[in-house]
Amino acid sequence: MNEKIAREVAAAQKEGIAPEIISEAQELCRGAEVLPEGILGLSRKLAEVKKAGRMLRVKLGVDPTSSDLHLGHAVVFRKLRRFQEFGHQIVLIIGGFTARIGDPTGRNSTRPALTKEQVDANAQTYLDQMGLILDMSKTEVVNNHDWLAPLSLNDVIRLASTVTANQLIAKEQFGSRLEKQQPVSLHELFYPLLQAYDSVAIKADIELGGTDQRFNILQGRELQPNYDLAPQLALLLPLLEGTDGVKKMSKTYDNFIGLKESPENMFGKAMRIPDELILKYFEFATTLTGPEIDAIEAAHLKAGGNPKDAKLKLAAQIVSQYHGPEIGQKALADWNKVHSEGQAPEDMPSHTVQEPTAIFRVMVDAKLIAGTGEAKRLVQEGGVKLDGQVIKDPNHQIKPEDIKGGEGEGMILQVGRRKFVRLV
Repeated sequence: MNEKIAREVAAAQKEGIAPEIISEAQELCRGAEVLPEGILGLSRKLAEVKKAGRMLRVKLGVDPTSSDLHLGHAVVFRKLRRFQEFGHQIVLIIGGFTARIGDPTGRNSTRPALTKEQVDANAQTYLDQMGLILDMSKTEVVNNHDWLAPLSLNDVIRLASTVTANQLIAKEQFGSRLEKQQPVSLHELFYPLLQAYDSVAIKADIELGGTDQRFNILQGRELQPNYDLAPQLALLLPLLEGTDGVKKMSKTYDNFIGLKESPENMFGKAMRIPDELILKYFEFATTLTGPEIDAIEAAHLKAGGNPKDAKLKLAAQIVSQYHGPEIGQKALADWNKVHSEGQAPEDMPSHTVQEPTAIFRVMVDAKLIAGTGEAKRLVQEGGVKLDGQVIKDPNHQIKPEDIKGGEGEGMILQVGRRKFVRLV
């Protein structure tokens, strides 16, 4: 237990808060920054709601601005799951209204507006993917369009009167854009206020989000007393770096591991993360307990350990969480066959060759490579094998009559270390 946690626990004990409540707060705060007062603040809130005979209302707002979720998004969902396991009420707010404005966080320009149809379609895919982590039968799902759209002009003016323009412009993204003489649209200034009003509408006790949501979440805390509500706590979780180890995980940077990716892709991408991020991924991307993670750190990540072994455990764990334990173990076995034993995996996609075709064209047609230029370069550099033999001529012809028939047979085309297709 580090010094900061020890101080917060001691303060909660001094106030006479029950040990089991402090223990629950300590577990829920793990890996997160809780404002204000950390474990002490959450212990007080837990004691307060339990005395009132209810559980916490835990808010997460999501703007469905794209269709796919990844492990970076899942960091917050996993923390929500821990609240569910303690019996608290998760309130998932679909930003049917706010998604059409767009959160300026992390952006240096105004986000293009989405249509209602785009938002609705994305929202359904979000819910399907969240169901891989959350118990949706115990999750309250609401849409902020239901209370934001009906607001009258009087309501909006009252809302705007609770904050100064100076406070909103102080938001980092607005300030940096103004310094660069980049435009800031007036409607963007309303985004933090509307997200804050969501906390009023659902009477949130605590709101979760990434560290990039600090301003918006604290805005909700400041707004609630204006509507005769106790201020919510803010629970902030770190942003997960992508497989490049530098930028936050994002489809934009192509450094993401999608929640619905194939087991092979999930495993392969997890094996690409830098060694220094292994522990962080265990902490924020898996369901393993603190003691289990500590044991892995002691065995594989401290002096004398082998980080590769820890990474193999991590990749298998991630696949198991989203595809099941058996598939996780199979992905591990396939990886070892390919990378340790030099064998092809048992299961691989197939591609039909119907006429003599240059190998570079087969690679593109089989979706192993996106473009012909890249395909030709890989062949010339010796990165392509046909039945284990390196082929260096991009125009090497693959003929149907040279491919063996029969179940489980065919010709194996390998691109790089982990891309395989069976030619039939």
